[in-house]
Amino acid sequence: MSRDAARARSGASRTSLYDEITTKIIAELEAGRVPWVQPWGTAAAKAPLAMPKNASTGRFYSGINVLILWGSVIEHGFPVQGWLTFRQALSLGGNVRKGEHGTTVVYADRFIPDDEKKRAQETGEEAQAIPFLKRFTVFNLAQCDGLSENLVVAAAAPEPGLIEPKVEALIKASGIDFRIGGSRAFYMSAQDYVQVPPPQAYFEPINWHRTALHELGHASGAPNRLNRDLSGSFGSKKYAFEELVAEMNAAFCCASLGIVPTVRHADYIGSWLEVLREDNRAIVRAASQASKAADFLLGFLPGDDVQASTANEQEAA
Repeated sequence: MSRDAARARSGASRTSLYDEITTKIIAELEAGRVPWVQPWGTAAAKAPLAMPKNASTGRFYSGINVLILWGSVIEHGFPVQGWLTFRQALSLGGNVRKGEHGTTVVYADRFIPDDEKKRAQETGEEAQAIPFLKRFTVFNLAQCDGLSENLVVAAAAPEPGLIEPKVEALIKASGIDFRIGGSRAFYMSAQDYVQVPPPQAYFEPINWHRTALHELGHASGAPNRLNRDLSGSFGSKKYAFEELVAEMNAAFCCASLGIVPTVRHADYIGSWLEVLREDNRAIVRAASQASKAADFLLGFLPGDDVQASTANEQEAA
């Protein structure tokens, strides 16, 4: 296959996959549902609050794959957050039940076509890699038979008393200037500090944690940290995109820490829809940035205190 043909084919495949993902997320938002704020604890959600995990490798999914797999858990009422490919189920001594339909996740990578390698050798230039997204099908553990019992037993819910101390420890260890007070939550980028009202100001105090992690997510984008573009003014597309990142970061952190908030940032749904309708890659990029922000923040806790979300989309393979 020629270099141009490979690029065209790869580009068309990626565009199609971006369109599929974005269309699904838009449909959820239009229905008033926020895909990264799942109704854990309701009849529709049998699985415990957790980050989705590959049961064979032990690695946690990240980025857009978190939203895809959470959505599948909610849609089908799966009781666990563990996933396997067809071959992985066989390698573990089990099998996917006949008639079960899997969930498509994505694998991002780059490759160098043979003709490009040849061209680079002949010209002395650096070979140009072509980015691609590849689809992989995974199955929830509940769709498999013959697996070891310790794989399919749902994880116990975390003890409520352990949640708040973990967040307090994270805030302290992060070194971010975190202030409690006032009547509104915000991150002041010019002075690099976060301010959040006290927990008692919230009708349900558990929601304080989600708000705190949301604002810490903004702070993670500072130039001396992850260096995201925080220049968007209120109402702009850049602002809406950053809110997407901070919101999903908070959801990923909450899931990793076992926190079940009820707060919804519905005020932003309209602006999110505008961004997603104009750019079919926005949700994928935002989810990727949110995973990086969550990894950055959760990295300040001891390894045993958190379900790390350090795997990238490549682990789907």
